[in-house]
Amino acid sequence: MKQYLPRYGLGLLILLVLLGHSARVYQIPFVNHLDSLIYDAKLRLTMPRTVDPRVVILDIDEKSLAEQGRWPWGRDKLALLMDKLFNQYGMRLVGFDVVFAEPDDSSGLRTLDALAKKELREVPAFSSVLRELRPQLDNDARFAESMKNRPIILGYYFSSREDGVSTGAVPSAVFPAGTFAGRRIGFTQWVSHGGNLPEFQKAAAGAGHFNPLVDGDGISRRVPLLVEYKGQYYESLSLAMVRNLLGNPVIIPGYPSNSPSSYAAMEWLELKGGSEAPLAIPVDENAATLIPYRGAQGSFRYISITDVLTDKVPKELLAGRIAVVGTTAPGLMDLRATPVGAAYPGVEIHANLIAGMLDGAIKHKPPYILGADVLLVLLAGGVMVFLLPMLSPFRATVVGSIVLLLLLGINFSFWHVSNVVLPLASGGIAVILLYAMNMSWGYFVESRTKRQLTGLFGQYVPPELVEEMSRDPENYSMAGRKAELTVLFSDVRGFTTISEGLEPDELASLMNQYLGAMTIVVRKHRGTLDKYIGDAIMAFWGAPVDDPEHAKNAVLTGLEMHVALHELNKDLVAKGWPELKIGVGVNTGPMTVGDMGSPVRQSYTVMGDAVNLGSRLEGITKQYGVGFIVGEGTRELVKKEFIFRELDRVRVKGKEDPVGIYEPVGEEGKVEKDDLDELKLWNQALRLYRAQDWDQAEVTLMNLQRIKPRYLYDLYIKRVEHLRTEPPGENWDGVTTFETK
Repeated sequence: MKQYLPRYGLGLLILLVLLGHSARVYQIPFVNHLDSLIYDAKLRLTMPRTVDPRVVILDIDEKSLAEQGRWPWGRDKLALLMDKLFNQYGMRLVGFDVVFAEPDDSSGLRTLDALAKKELREVPAFSSVLRELRPQLDNDARFAESMKNRPIILGYYFSSREDGVSTGAVPSAVFPAGTFAGRRIGFTQWVSHGGNLPEFQKAAAGAGHFNPLVDGDGISRRVPLLVEYKGQYYESLSLAMVRNLLGNPVIIPGYPSNSPSSYAAMEWLELKGGSEAPLAIPVDENAATLIPYRGAQGSFRYISITDVLTDKVPKELLAGRIAVVGTTAPGLMDLRATPVGAAYPGVEIHANLIAGMLDGAIKHKPPYILGADVLLVLLAGGVMVFLLPMLSPFRATVVGSIVLLLLLGINFSFWHVSNVVLPLASGGIAVILLYAMNMSWGYFVESRTKRQLTGLFGQYVPPELVEEMSRDPENYSMAGRKAELTVLFSDVRGFTTISEGLEPDELASLMNQYLGAMTIVVRKHRGTLDKYIGDAIMAFWGAPVDDPEHAKNAVLTGLEMHVALHELNKDLVAKGWPELKIGVGVNTGPMTVGDMGSPVRQSYTVMGDAVNLGSRLEGITKQYGVGFIVGEGTRELVKKEFIFRELDRVRVKGKEDPVGIYEPVGEEGKVEKDDLDELKLWNQALRLYRAQDWDQAEVTLMNLQRIKPRYLYDLYIKRVEHLRTEPPGENWDGVTTFETK
């Protein structure tokens, strides 16, 4: 037991820190942020993703602006809209997610009044005609008249700017000052407002604010149903609309039974006394409710307002419906960051709230969950603190998994069965941290040698090789040494053109997928990943772990990289991205391998002429229209295991001696007969070419081109044509010299 005391002490410290957060003795921002992300994930996993037919959004969209003119429109047009909605379409209720704060001067009535008082005041006929035309020209009066005795709810906003100037009118408060005295409820408080013209406010059936609450991460998850302004309390747009639908019931604050008057928590708002049964809407300590998102944008039918004005909307789409008027037009769009979209129309937030209130589908986050969270963290953490130190890694993993699954199960049960949002981050972090601490303890105490090797070689070689090295660590070091190794270089063809055609985030995603897929292949065949050079990859075989089959594994890697690229290209094309083509060069020879660099930065890498040649081979793949070239050294070691196509003898830049270059066709025994026959014919053409028998070489090459067209055959046909006109002479060695890398 004594040996476990340090772990018990550290575990209890972790548990106490998280319990303090759960009990709200203090708050840890990261834990709160993680809880918000978990809430978002649960919401996205469980939302219905269906279109609610009861609520429609009348959209001031681009089409409407194009056909009806720029916003704001004349109030005569809005008056016509109201008449059509209620008289022609039989709309049940209309709410506005816009504010009508300024008078409408589009008819020129104000100018005419000024003329009647000044320049034309001596013209009685003008004043007489103006009096007759006034009812037609007073667009604001027409709009106000169209709202009278109709279920129309206006929207307005509050502001927290101390220097803000209030404009327009707000409706009567739903609760007077002093209603919640002593309750210590954290109402959202505002200092100014932007309301509608008084005549509109008077004519409408009601009004509500459309201010959401924005959490610390910038996400809108809640809307305050009641807010405080100058000591009085005002309802939200969605609540005002639901109350109108239910016959304008009174709002009764809901408190738990037998709670003292000093209890800070109002847990729900009850709508009672209307034409429908009482309706309870859950709220939190800020008198706010969680927005019950049905899905991504489009969970409610959007109807362009211009289609309503031009009678293009079937009556059945609007008859008996609830409408929220808002905008999605660029420049007017009210966008919010939400759990279901980074740019979500604010008007659809109101639609979600209306539907959620009517369905009773709003999640609740009551204050009593604080106690439940503390209890769960204490129980889960206690089990982990006192049980894990005595268990083996396997059993500790089983216990930790069971505890974590129980926490998840309880949390989701609260979510589904009771519609209660229970925090999960504190308990989950407690389980994960305590498990990690116990595993790390054994790791640091018992696995020092393995850790040292992983630190030295883990970024270069696959984990299974590190495991192999850890069994005999004294035989491995990063000191420089000479050895015969095989090196591989690969590069993306036309990468500059590809990068210019993609956005930065798309390019980063593409390269991550490509490099990830290629690295998997390298590690699968026991390769040591040296480095990424932009879009290029450098790897080698035979160090730090000796590999007698280093050449074979490198060739297998090059072949499989092309297979993996073929599969990857399917995904890239599906995303509308360009296909990738690569060149691969492999060479075997003596190299210096070890940790090399400067005191500032070092790398476990290889150097030498054989390495340089490998790089040159990759570079000339495009000269022969092939995707893979190996040097003589590699081919000699694996010629019994692979079929090769000899491409040429070349003298690369920086090297005087010519070398043969070969294209791997496939593994011995796995190459099709047709390919073998083609290869025999190619070898014959190559012999004729080197013997300067231009005519026979050309005939053979043309036959090959008819059988299976290749860039390689076309290249040699052009060479034959050139050498026929400019013979190379008797001492010609058939070597092609490259002057560039």
